[in-house]
Amino acid sequence: MSETMSDQPAPVTDAVLRALPKVELHVHLEGTFTPDRITELARAAGEPLPRPADQIYLTADLSEFLATLDWVCGLVRTPEEASAQAAAFAHAAAAQGTVYAEVIVNPTHWSGLPVAELLAAVADGFEAAHRDGGADCRLLPSLLRSQPAEAAEALVELMQKLAHPRIVGLSVDGNEAAAGPGTCARFAPAYELARSKGFGATAHAGESSGPEGVRDALDLLGVSRIDHGVRAVEDPSLVRRLADEGITLNVCLTSNCHLLYPSLDDHPLPTLAAAGVPFTINTDDPETLRITLASELGLAARHLGWGVDDLVESQRRAVRASFADEATKAALLARLDAFRPG
Repeated sequence: MSETMSDQPAPVTDAVLRALPKVELHVHLEGTFTPDRITELARAAGEPLPRPADQIYLTADLSEFLATLDWVCGLVRTPEEASAQAAAFAHAAAAQGTVYAEVIVNPTHWSGLPVAELLAAVADGFEAAHRDGGADCRLLPSLLRSQPAEAAEALVELMQKLAHPRIVGLSVDGNEAAAGPGTCARFAPAYELARSKGFGATAHAGESSGPEGVRDALDLLGVSRIDHGVRAVEDPSLVRRLADEGITLNVCLTSNCHLLYPSLDDHPLPTLAAAGVPFTINTDDPETLRITLASELGLAARHLGWGVDDLVESQRRAVRASFADEATKAALLARLDAFRPG
């Protein structure tokens, strides 16, 4: 079966998209606050809303968007509020048919809590939600590109000290263009430490940076997958490398079309797929973009001419690229093998 189309594809319907056991590897907890939740937190914190809650994320560019995330996450002032946000996401994901998610949390956005309290609370919220029927969510603490090397290494040391089974990997995000060159070199020791402690390694690259950002993430950070990565298409030799080395791109179609491409027709995913680059489909910031994982998979199916078999295989790729333990991967793959669309 090809990456893009089965020989005789069964149609991908809304019912199939809802029922499919779904796996997500690129979603930010910062982008999961509903308007009602923002209103509730602002009231508790005594903060006035800068504009109506359902318009909070109507921002002009990436810099303004990131500043808005800072404000929203800064409303979280207690571990209980952080745990509640994590649990709310896990339950909402489960209600939409997501069974496993690796969720990025960048502590620099959450000014209301110390980092250790934040990470422990989020991990505990995921744990409690999973016991109560929520999606199996794992945590990827993330660095901000402008942080110093010492802060990066301190975050990895904290991850090791917490030793929470739901903390599974290290990420880096933020505005690549604004941070300038040198980020990957500065964070290389932290990533080496993380890998030596058994944590997975991923990085945002090839979004606000070009293919050079992807290459640096591979060469200097030793990542096994890339969040976004779509601008690798601008360098054919890099595309070949991604395919040859099996580096998975965690692609976010709607997000990319907000920031990078005029329309889905301009998105390079078909070119990357045809070249054999492994990829997954993700939401990035579902509440801010008003999307779901099912809706994004539906976009991918239409864009790539997928049938149901291709859709299921996309979820198998996500399982294989995840930082889950082998027993969890085996259980997820068995669940996909057993999936029978109605």
